[in-house]
Amino acid sequence: MLSSAVCSFMLMKLGVNSGFSATHCVLASPAVLRRQEFLIRCLQGYSNQGDQEKLQEVKAMGEPNLEAAAENILRAITPTLDPSKHKGQAGKIAVIGGCREYTGAPYFAAITALKIGADLSHVFCTKDAAPVIKSYSPEIIVHPILEESYSVRDEDKKSILDKVLAEVDKWMERFDCLVVGPGLGRDPFLLDCVSEIMKHARQSNVPIVVDGDGLFLVTNCLDLVSGYPLAVLTPNVNEYKRLVQKVLRCEVNDDDAIGQLLSLAQQIGGVTILRKGKCDLITDGETVTSVSIYGSPRRCGGQGDILSGSVAVFTSWARQLVSSSDRNTSISPRNPTMLGCIAASTLLRKAASHAFNVKKRSTLTTDIIEYLGRSLDDISPVS
Repeated sequence: MLSSAVCSFMLMKLGVNSGFSATHCVLASPAVLRRQEFLIRCLQGYSNQGDQEKLQEVKAMGEPNLEAAAENILRAITPTLDPSKHKGQAGKIAVIGGCREYTGAPYFAAITALKIGADLSHVFCTKDAAPVIKSYSPEIIVHPILEESYSVRDEDKKSILDKVLAEVDKWMERFDCLVVGPGLGRDPFLLDCVSEIMKHARQSNVPIVVDGDGLFLVTNCLDLVSGYPLAVLTPNVNEYKRLVQKVLRCEVNDDDAIGQLLSLAQQIGGVTILRKGKCDLITDGETVTSVSIYGSPRRCGGQGDILSGSVAVFTSWARQLVSSSDRNTSISPRNPTMLGCIAASTLLRKAASHAFNVKKRSTLTTDIIEYLGRSLDDISPVS
C-alpha cells in the first residue's frame, strides 16, 4: 500500500486535489472526475485478497528472471543491410490463408513481413480471395490454389488435393517460414488441404507459425504440431482457452498462468507458445519469458495477424543467427522460435504505441503496420 504522502504527491502531479470529495468530483465533471476517483482508490491500495493476488501475479511477471531483455534480443537477431546480399537472403515468408469471407488477415500478415524486412512474401489462398488480396498490394505474390467444399465435388477432392500439394511443394523448400491460419476459415475440405501442407512443411523442416483458424485446426488435430520444435502457436484469450480445455482437460487458471502454460507446451510436445495478453507469455516447455512493454489500449482487429507475420520473419532471422558460426550467438534463449516470439511481441507493442500516440481511438491495423519500420529502426538503426 502506498503511503498517504506518496498518494498526495502523485495525485497533485495528476492535478487531483486529495481533499476534494468524491461527491464534488461527480458533480463537477462526471466523465473525467469519476476516473480520478478510481485512480485515488487504486493509489490508496488493494481492498481485498483477490486484488492482492492479482498484484503479486503482475509483480511476478516483471521479475528479472522472467521478463525478456526484449530490445537487446530484437537488435541481436535483426540482420544488417548488406549490399552484397541478394534477393531472398533476408527472408521468404508464405502465408496460408484467405477465403471468401476473410481477405484482410492474410494481407496483414504478408505485408507485415515485407515492412519488417523480408524480401519476399507469398499468400496461398482460395480462388475467390486472390483478386481481392492482389488488389491490396502489388508487393505480395498471390497463389489462388486453395478450394472450398462448395466448389468441389466429392469425387474430385482427391485429385484437387494432389494438385494443391504439388503446387505448394514446388515452393516449399524456398520458404524460411510458413504462417498458417490468417483468414483461413473453417471449411472442411480447405482445412484438409492445409493439414497436408503442414505435414509437408514438417518434412521439409520449415518453421510454422499457427494463428487464427489455424489454431482451430491444430486444436482438433494436435499431431500436426506435436513434437515439432519449429512450430509456434500464437493463441489469443479464447484460442488459449480451447487449447487448455482440449490438452489439459481443465479451465484456464490465471493464478498459475506460468505453470499452466509450461504444462500445455510440454503436453503438446516441442512447440513454442506465445500466449497473447496484456503481458505476452512465451514458452517452449522448458523456459518461460514475458514481454510487457506498453503497447496500446486500442484493440482493433488484425493485430494478431501483424504478430504472426512478425514472428515468421524474426524466427527465420533468429534461426540463421543461431545456426551461423561466424556471428555472436551468446544471446539467451538460444531457441530461435523463442527469440522470434520475443522480438515480434516487442516490435508490435512499439509500433502500436507509436500509432496510438498519433491516431488515438481511430487507430487501425493499417496504422500500426505503417509504424513497424520506424519502430524497428528506433531499436536497431540502419547504419
